[in-house]
Amino acid sequence: MKIEQIERLLEEIAPLKLAQEWDNVGFLLGDRRRDIKTILLTIDTTMAVVAEAKAAKADLILAYHPIIWDGLKKITADGPTAPVYALIREGIGVFSIHTAFDAVLGGVNDALAEILEIQDPKPLGDFVADPKGPQYKIVTFVPTDSVNQVAQALYEAGAGAIGHYSHCGFQTVGTGTFKPLKGANPTIGRRGKLEEVQEIRLETVVSADKVQAAVAALRRAHPYETPAFDVLRHYDVENRLGLGRFGRLRKPLSVQQVLDRIRRATGTKAVGIVGPQKRLVRRAAVCAGSCGKILNAVIDEGCDLYLTGELKHHQALAAGEAGLTCLCLSHSNSERFALKILARKLKKHLRNVTIRLSKHDKDPFVWKKI
Repeated sequence: MKIEQIERLLEEIAPLKLAQEWDNVGFLLGDRRRDIKTILLTIDTTMAVVAEAKAAKADLILAYHPIIWDGLKKITADGPTAPVYALIREGIGVFSIHTAFDAVLGGVNDALAEILEIQDPKPLGDFVADPKGPQYKIVTFVPTDSVNQVAQALYEAGAGAIGHYSHCGFQTVGTGTFKPLKGANPTIGRRGKLEEVQEIRLETVVSADKVQAAVAALRRAHPYETPAFDVLRHYDVENRLGLGRFGRLRKPLSVQQVLDRIRRATGTKAVGIVGPQKRLVRRAAVCAGSCGKILNAVIDEGCDLYLTGELKHHQALAAGEAGLTCLCLSHSNSERFALKILARKLKKHLRNVTIRLSKHDKDPFVWKKI
């Protein structure tokens, strides 16, 4: 299987346009012509993971974090670029999904929200545009006896689709005015005379990828020589896409009950705790990795608890002062458990490709009592 086929599936699972602008996602290293028979999933691409990929005869590493963040001025067999050098020598490719998998519905943050049973979780911040593009509304004005043919043309071109419904539109009656000038060839009226015509205001929605086709269909079906119409962009303020999730829990939980759920779901054995440890959690927020910069959004939403990977010192102080309980699992531990979810999605569609979870990918920190 070629990388292009893998890319198409990954685009369905986590569209790359959902990634943050600063991120570096996609096919970052390798030969697009190579056949992909084995994929190794990991959070980070370390030398231990590279050795594991070589031993498993993997053709592609699907890494959560990018192996390349910034422009490289040199690639050597030692130092921080050693994994890149080794992968090039072995001909193993690397594909990263990072914040695209954070933001997408069903991705890492939804998995964290599911641990706490947050109901109808909403994104917290760092919002991104829908990769499918915005919705638009087309409004046009049609003589009464022609409105059905124009509406049908719009619907056949893909307009009028809302959820599980088609042919969605609205019509209102009004009076249209126009005065044909020299050179006009009017369907109704005469040149030089002001006309008043009973018309229907016809409006319907259309997705970004079908706007041009819908407008072309409108022009063909409309009886007027120069039809009047508006194309208005729709801003969805309810179904936004971004990082983190927040909402009310299905049932209130103590902090200890939350910790028990986290241990069972992620295997994490140690957490950093900020703020009150004895409280009932009714409203919570989650964000995988390093999400301190949206801490204020968590506080503004009136959350009792914030589950994340890590916080900076001043962010932890601010959370404590606000009376917010924060649970920090460590950066990669807040993400690694979700690789199993990704593996299941890949196995469902890639029947002829072996999918492996890395056994050598691990938190770079060792937590121990002193």
